[in-house]
Amino acid sequence: MESLARFSVFLGVFTAMILWEFFRPRRFLSRSRRERWVTNLGITFLDMALVRVTVGGAAYAAAVFAAEQGVGLLHWMTLPPWASVVVTLLVLDFAIYLQHVMVHAVPVLWRLHRVHHADLGFDATTGLRFHPIEIFLSLGLKVAVVVLLGAVPWAVVTFEIILNASSVFNHGNVAIPEPIDHWLRWAIVTPDMHRIHHSTRVVETNSNFGFSVSWWDRLCGTYRAAPALGQTGMEIGLSDYRTPLNLGELLLLPFQGDAGRTPFAGTRPVRV
Repeated sequence: MESLARFSVFLGVFTAMILWEFFRPRRFLSRSRRERWVTNLGITFLDMALVRVTVGGAAYAAAVFAAEQGVGLLHWMTLPPWASVVVTLLVLDFAIYLQHVMVHAVPVLWRLHRVHHADLGFDATTGLRFHPIEIFLSLGLKVAVVVLLGAVPWAVVTFEIILNASSVFNHGNVAIPEPIDHWLRWAIVTPDMHRIHHSTRVVETNSNFGFSVSWWDRLCGTYRAAPALGQTGMEIGLSDYRTPLNLGELLLLPFQGDAGRTPFAGTRPVRV
């Protein structure tokens, strides 16, 4: 049931974003969908298959285990049920923010994460393009946080659904009127906000790490309001990789060359 709920919402959001991108694109794609989607969807289906046959539902199972054993911070505190749900959602989201910062800051982790950033385009499929090893490391982190927190099981499922939907949404090549985008950014990560994170400029790549809510970037000083060359002028991807990579090349990317020149450099908050 948990897997069905996640997949159903994901499929609905993904379909909606594809249609939105087709009718109201934000940027002209320098590479065709057919060229990029074969690779992006290929690695997506591989990730889904590997997780499904190995540790699918691990985060939820960890939350059930913690509840049954009375393990974790929330089981040692007296909070109303609604507060435990809110804490679960916020702590997990902040943990994913910190994980995202970490994969940019640690060279060996950047090797894995650059698979995501090496996409020469930016659309809903980019939000699904992650190396399998990174997927498993991320899942391991979530399981650890869930157990230590004593997270509410159904709130963990809700978080996973929100995270997947947010990743597809905030990578969308969709046009949102600037006044609406401006106000949405006070609560959620919009495509225009996250697209800056996929700039080839290192100072812009190392900003806007959030996936769901925009608060963590603002509070931690990693928020950037706009790219130097504007949304339609900025270059997407990594400077070291300017040719498309097929699925095999993408899977081998973490094990080739050096980690790339992507030192972590926080940015100061931009008041808007």
